[in-house]
Amino acid sequence: MADLRLATHLAAPPAAVAAALRRPATLVQVSRPLLEIRPVDPPRFPEVWAAGDHLVTMRLFGVLPLGRQVISVSFPAPPPGGFALHDAGHGGLARVWDHRITVLPEGDGSRYTDAIRIEAGWLTPLVAGFARVFYRHRQARLRRMAAAGFPGGA
Repeated sequence: MADLRLATHLAAPPAAVAAALRRPATLVQVSRPLLEIRPVDPPRFPEVWAAGDHLVTMRLFGVLPLGRQVISVSFPAPPPGGFALHDAGHGGLARVWDHRITVLPEGDGSRYTDAIRIEAGWLTPLVAGFARVFYRHRQARLRRMAAAGFPGGA
């Protein structure tokens, strides 16, 4: 089992960050080009995440198949003035991909935190190393999107 925690400041209020995070289009946008995520079941992403399971396929750099993953979305009680999203994910590569997002007010923006627990058997160290790179990439893309006012409604 590996536990990761990465946090960053976003130049947007928690409500704007929450609105962006509720949209699957934001996940797709911040994941590229490292991961391409495509819906399988349902065959299209909803406009806004609904609680429940969403089966996806993932490709590293849009080319190398990484298999299927269940994104299991829930919305736990948020911290005061903030937002929380939980993905109790799992798939072929990682038996556990437990991802919690927390957004809190911070100055004139938000404190965004990813907390991830990964269990991938003997591959756990490798998968956790990739996850660290991936979530840093996602946070960098989120910072740019927040600074631009989340263009495209994402």
